[in-house]
Amino acid sequence: MAITFSYQFLNFPEMEKNKERNVNKNMAKKEKTNKLEITITIEGKEWQDALDKTFKQKVKTVAVDGFRKGKCPRDIYEKKFGKESLYIDGAESLLQNAYKKLLDEHKDLIPVVQPRVDIKSIDDEKVEFLFTIITAPEVKIKKYKGLKVKKDKVEVSNEEIEHELGHLLEKYIEVVTKEDGEVENGDIAVIDFEGFKDGVAFDGGKGENYSLEIGSGIFIPGFEEQLVGMKTGEEKDIQVTFPEDYMAEDLKGKEVTFKVKVNEIKQKQKRELDKDFFDDLGMEGVDTKEKLEKEIKEKISAQKEVEAENSHIDRLLEEIGKNVDVDIPEEMVEEEIDHMMEQFKERLEMQGISLDMYLKFTQSDEKALRDQMEKDAYQRVLYRLMLEEIVKLEHIEVTDEEVEKELDEMAKKYNMEKDELVKMFHDKAMIKYELEMRKTIEMLKEENK
Repeated sequence: MAITFSYQFLNFPEMEKNKERNVNKNMAKKEKTNKLEITITIEGKEWQDALDKTFKQKVKTVAVDGFRKGKCPRDIYEKKFGKESLYIDGAESLLQNAYKKLLDEHKDLIPVVQPRVDIKSIDDEKVEFLFTIITAPEVKIKKYKGLKVKKDKVEVSNEEIEHELGHLLEKYIEVVTKEDGEVENGDIAVIDFEGFKDGVAFDGGKGENYSLEIGSGIFIPGFEEQLVGMKTGEEKDIQVTFPEDYMAEDLKGKEVTFKVKVNEIKQKQKRELDKDFFDDLGMEGVDTKEKLEKEIKEKISAQKEVEAENSHIDRLLEEIGKNVDVDIPEEMVEEEIDHMMEQFKERLEMQGISLDMYLKFTQSDEKALRDQMEKDAYQRVLYRLMLEEIVKLEHIEVTDEEVEKELDEMAKKYNMEKDELVKMFHDKAMIKYELEMRKTIEMLKEENK
């Protein structure tokens, strides 16, 4: 677990006060929230080596009169900048070593969130790190069996099948050129257009061979309606007024004229359940309406089955959660919110949106977003602690063979080498944990029918 300093605590005037803290010989008393304060001291040769290394790095970047960069002697450097200028970087370089020392000295200690670390004291002789460690809280489950949480029965109606069939027909709709006639609502007009304000063309107001579906509402209000009735090859001036909230400042509420020419009119043709449609559909063995309806029913049923399964598990965990006594440290919830924020950012980035863009668009800020996530984060932590406790109570175990089998199945599913998967999960322990959770949930489903 990589850790970093809480820099707001690294101010030298506070260090003398920190020396007076009573940590009961490096171990503070265990609080209700399982918060421990542990002091780790690095001194002697290890501390001096860290200061030496820090000096060699810093002297390369500073300017001292009379010396080239990197050539200033240590004593001259310390007179100019002070010994203290080496302390923080030296301490940072030893942070991971100090944390490893802590874990070696307290082998039964299992932090459940990233530790916070402050500097308790620092001088030329030593550095004292004060680690704040959060361990798992005690979890008491009064009841987790016989709760009678049943899974919803999955049914597919004829209306749902017809609705999905309509979607398929719409998806594979054919668009054909309208040889005669006028632009009608629902047609696609292929147009050239150019916009003018006060007789002068404005930026962004020109397009060629633009396909516009009449009735889509994509263009300025009133534009599409005035295309209705035009014929192929016809030209027309269309007058519209930009909305008051239009993004371009110079066009807000302004009357403009678009010179428009209709190059082509296209018409959507509803598909029939014929051989051409089934060929386009490309579903193996599906060549009749009856077979297609069966395929649709199976697809909807499978989707509903997944939804019913997820809903069943959610309701089951919620019901068990009502019977759990646990004091969850706020640090665990905050760290879960951190994970949720990262996942949220990744989903936004997949859509080409940054978090800053999202917050501006929603007129929100990061704090408000984190506040929205707090309830779900607490619930996630609660369920995780709850399931981990049930694993212990039920002595649920996952064998090495089960882990290997899961790796084989995942490698096949994702077309990856097993070693790549293990590296992705850092080690096999994560896969084993996931299997433990799955086994536990399956057991709970059986015990709560």
